[in-house]
Amino acid sequence: MREPSELYELNPDIDRVPEGLHLVAGLTGFADAGSGVTQFSSHLLSTLEHTDVATFDADILLDYRARRPTIYFDQDHLSDYQPATLKLYLAYDELHQPFLLLTGFEPDFQWERFTAAVLELLDRYKVKSATWVHSIPMPVPHTRPIGLTVSGNRAELIESMSVWRPHTQVPSNALHLLEYRMQQLGYPIAGFVLLIPHYLADTEYPAAAITALESIGAATGLIFPTDSLRQQDRDFIANIDEQVAANGELGRLVGTLEERHDAYMADSPIHSPLTDVDGELPSADEIAAELENFLAFRRHGDDETGTAR
Repeated sequence: MREPSELYELNPDIDRVPEGLHLVAGLTGFADAGSGVTQFSSHLLSTLEHTDVATFDADILLDYRARRPTIYFDQDHLSDYQPATLKLYLAYDELHQPFLLLTGFEPDFQWERFTAAVLELLDRYKVKSATWVHSIPMPVPHTRPIGLTVSGNRAELIESMSVWRPHTQVPSNALHLLEYRMQQLGYPIAGFVLLIPHYLADTEYPAAAITALESIGAATGLIFPTDSLRQQDRDFIANIDEQVAANGELGRLVGTLEERHDAYMADSPIHSPLTDVDGELPSADEIAAELENFLAFRRHGDDETGTAR
């Protein structure tokens, strides 16, 4: 394997990165239900002070044909090219506590080399722990708090926060591999998987970002601003509830999800929150059909009348 350090370039203008910080990570590109990771990352970068520490080489790690960058066409010429980025930042929370933030695109290529490069940076800055977020669609109701599956080697977080602990094979992402290698080396590591209502998987669901921020805070002691997200979530939920109240069939489907969720959380004989004892559940398509117009909703999108929110 070629030198991992060739995958990134350190910022020569940064004076010093404190040792012993927490690493927080979230990469986009795979199964980002509710845009949880996208919102989480963009919120941190837009609200917190941060400085580049290391920039990874997109030309080596990214498949441009699969995830094409955008460029603005301005009447008769091209401008404002926006390439995908993957960076390690030094950031500061609301109390000005420093931490390292790894965010951007998930690498398409060279996962082992990328993982080795991140481990190299962890060693360089003597990182205290690593925590990362991911979000997947699940048949759960939006009327209940977002649940988590917690992985890693921090038993106290798994015991107190993980509501679903399956025995299953799952498609991995690059941070799964990083977690696996960190476990092998004895680094403290925790992965938070957000369990997002499957009928909201294609929306920007503000509660997903809030849960991600709260989970990272619980694992690290970092404090993040969430007021704007909470207002967005109140508006978002009010819109959903209006849709549910106006459609009896949709209300019954959500009610069924609530019953199964509550039974599972009460340690009922139901072995999984995904299905009832007969293995039946409302499909994503059934609910999505009722929410077709709503699923086009974005945090800064239009309502049904075309009026900007």
